[in-house]
Amino acid sequence: MSDGTHLTAWVSREAKERFSAVARQEGLSDSALLKRMVELMLNSTRPVGVTAGPASQVETLRAVRFSIRLRLDDQALLRGRAAERGLTPAAYVSVLTRAHLRGLSPLPREELLAVKRAVAELGSIGRNLNQIARAAHRSDHVVPPGRDDVRTMLRICEGLRDHVKALLLANLRSWKTGHAGPDA
Repeated sequence: MSDGTHLTAWVSREAKERFSAVARQEGLSDSALLKRMVELMLNSTRPVGVTAGPASQVETLRAVRFSIRLRLDDQALLRGRAAERGLTPAAYVSVLTRAHLRGLSPLPREELLAVKRAVAELGSIGRNLNQIARAAHRSDHVVPPGRDDVRTMLRICEGLRDHVKALLLANLRSWKTGHAGPDA
């Protein structure tokens, strides 16, 4: 954080050891656990004489943050699955929760870009075919695509269709099982 500052507290050695054990159990550093505790306390209380201003209004419009407890082996699975999707664990859980609550099957960025590229390719082929059709309707001298050209365009379209279909099926399967691979 560029505008952050340091907060320090002195505690007994036993309290520090217990705090560190809780942090490890939560999968956090001591600093991250302390920061979380400070933020929770500050979000739940307001100093006397301080009224809600524009900053607190903005805060209520933002997404609500909450924490969950996970077993260590589940945390490892979460990190791995999030990494496979190119997401942070928090973003992965957020997307997965939203998808579950709203009945969505989200596409990660890379998969969405692949679909967009396929759509662009199909658009290009469609524009070319439209130009040929318009020229034929105007009775212009048109050299229609040959049989091999049409077969090639058809193979491209079928290949794109099959690729997008497989991509979407893999995406649906991976959000249900947690793996993007074919043996999911």
